[in-house]
Amino acid sequence: MYPVSRLAAAQEATAKAGLDALLLTPGPDLRYVSGYEAKPLERLTCLVVPASGEPYMMVPRLELPAAQASPASRLGLEFVAWDETDDPYAIAAARLGRAAKVGLADRMWAMSSLRFREVLPEAEQVLAGSVLRELRMRKSAAEVAALRAAGEAIDAVHRQVPELLRAGRTEREVGRDIAEAILAAGHETVDFVIVASGPNGASPHHDVSDRVIQAGEPVVVDIGGQLHNGYCSDSTRTYSVGEPPADFAAYYEVLRRAQDAACAAVRPGVSCESIDAAAREVIAEAGYGDYFIHRTGHGIGIETHEEPYIVAGNDEPMEPGFAFSVEPGIYLPGRHGARIEDILVCTDTGGERLNNTPRELVIV
Repeated sequence: MYPVSRLAAAQEATAKAGLDALLLTPGPDLRYVSGYEAKPLERLTCLVVPASGEPYMMVPRLELPAAQASPASRLGLEFVAWDETDDPYAIAAARLGRAAKVGLADRMWAMSSLRFREVLPEAEQVLAGSVLRELRMRKSAAEVAALRAAGEAIDAVHRQVPELLRAGRTEREVGRDIAEAILAAGHETVDFVIVASGPNGASPHHDVSDRVIQAGEPVVVDIGGQLHNGYCSDSTRTYSVGEPPADFAAYYEVLRRAQDAACAAVRPGVSCESIDAAAREVIAEAGYGDYFIHRTGHGIGIETHEEPYIVAGNDEPMEPGFAFSVEPGIYLPGRHGARIEDILVCTDTGGERLNNTPRELVIV
């Protein structure tokens, strides 16, 4: 999942972008390049990838065994262990030498970025994501296989949801059971569980609450986690506990057609914003345009949300290997809402759905 070639690719991209080095602290960028899922601590761990010369990993001495046991050990890196009385930022700066421009990990803590500014005062700081995005967006066959496995695992959880949803239970109770099912289905972590019943369904990122689910209410269930290899799942289905309101059933069918239209629009060369438009046009034509209040999708990989973003204004052309969500929604404030979400990967000929549970409204 974390081939040694990524480090060389990152170094080549660093030089091509005119940066002197990438400085990758714990988080997705570090894990993507090295395979090391380092603990985010106040003690500095940092992979330094110079545009030329040998990369090296700064690690606190007490974290050295963990770093050496990680996939990063396969990269031929020098691990530079520092002691409690050392200044690791100064050590890294001295080894790097004079730098005019460096890329900082997108999730680097402010305390680290400010310290790097102190020890590299002449260096312009930019986001490492501007360099790594081109690599991370194009999923390899192994990454697609990992995302497909993640999709199958979260589908297995959605197939259990009808057994868990019933009137009289709270969202929190249902959410607790879903979280247990996510782990039982093979995920290493539960990243999020949204159980949004009735009027809470009109809040796209609701979470869970102590609200009691009522008969005849729609319930939006958006769930995801991370497999042991770091790759993520994310899928939304909307259910109804008994027969739903007539107006809800009507716009749910609009939503289903919109999601199908966006999925059908996926193929190499089309822009990300055109996929967004395919969903948005169906919803707007039916009179619900004002109630679709977010982008149609986001990229996914070792982060649930990463590039490319499926949104108006993003004219990035689709390429084989792009993996992303297609998740239009309709939200009527104070009443109810609905969302349908699948993860897709762009292939040479179109889009492949990685989630395959029913998209029709499931009445439980």
